[in-house]
Amino acid sequence: MGKPLMIQEEDERRIESLKRRLGIQRKVDVLRAGIDLLEREAERRERISGWKRAAALVAPTSREVNTEFQTHSRLRRI
Repeated sequence: MGKPLMIQEEDERRIESLKRRLGIQRKVDVLRAGIDLLEREAERRERISGWKRAAALVAPTSREVNTEFQTHSRLRRI
């Protein structure tokens, strides 16, 4: 069985407004949609954090490789 949830009056108004605006039938569906969005945002932030860690790990090597390529650049020969 479900767990009771105490909702503040202001939150109740917001949920009802979202129900009308989005054409959603039940309050719980509005809440589920919000939870889905929050989960996607959390996953996005975790991915970005992983990318930042990976970029920080390879940055020194990338700098070395870039400087090697710059010495052989055709643009400098022109």
